[in-house]
Amino acid sequence: MFYRPNIENHGLPFDPFKSCVIPRPIGWISTLSQYGIANLAPYSQFTNATFNPPYVLFSANQTSDGKRKDTVVNAESSGVFVWNMATYGLREAVNATSEEFPPGTDEFAAAGLEKQKATLSDVPMVKASPVHFECRYYTTIRLPGNPPMGSVDIIIGRVEAIHIADEMLDEEGKLDVARMMPIARCGYFQYTFVKDVFDMKPPAAIEQGLEGRQEKAKL
Repeated sequence: MFYRPNIENHGLPFDPFKSCVIPRPIGWISTLSQYGIANLAPYSQFTNATFNPPYVLFSANQTSDGKRKDTVVNAESSGVFVWNMATYGLREAVNATSEEFPPGTDEFAAAGLEKQKATLSDVPMVKASPVHFECRYYTTIRLPGNPPMGSVDIIIGRVEAIHIADEMLDEEGKLDVARMMPIARCGYFQYTFVKDVFDMKPPAAIEQGLEGRQEKAKL
């Protein structure tokens, strides 16, 4: 099949676009409002932008009534946010925090999640999550889209601190991904999770420093 988005009808019962870009890590982002109210929401358009220094980004579409997400407003106003790894064990809580709650709702409380204070700010983290990134807000890129939800804010932040649960490190000092079982978004209402991994070194990986050894990284 072939079609041009927003020009031609794809002829399918469901839009296939997001099902083609898979799997997508979950950006489970926690922030704090100017009134001190915690916010937590998952974003399925999330990734790292670069690694030295590390930056991450997530895309937040507008709400169903055409307003900017609380996560975006909070990150911009406070200058900080936290990424919490979404895992298979936390999948129900991740889904619960995706609800479009009224502004001022504490999603941690709504989902029954225990908080853990960040080290560099007052932003709460999901205590049960095995990995957290404390991020400093860098910039917003706004892309126009069709109303009410199509316009999107791309939030970019620099990772200033990383928390990793000690029990998630294997004997080689690597993250035990299969043990953490991070979840990822597919299309429709489908998700997946990592339980199997394999190694495949790219050509000249050692020379390029792509294996992630500490001595290759520079501040």
